[in-house]
Amino acid sequence: MTSKEILQVQQGSLYPALHRLQRRGLLKSEWKESGNGPMAKDYSLTAAGRKCLQEEVADWQRYAGAVALVLES
Repeated sequence: MTSKEILQVQQGSLYPALHRLQRRGLLKSEWKESGNGPMAKDYSLTAAGRKCLQEEVADWQRYAGAVALVLES
């Protein structure tokens, strides 16, 4: 995913968030070869994480739609 560098998350925020999501069972991680250096930890969504993401996207779309309506009036 990319935001074309509009949104940037600092490591001090990113890794604690990843660990919280992993503790909640929404992410899983595994160490993988990085191809050009040390091993890298790879994170991916669990089934519960995919379900939660779908719900969050639906909520966000409702909120964004409501804001768009307000801005149009």
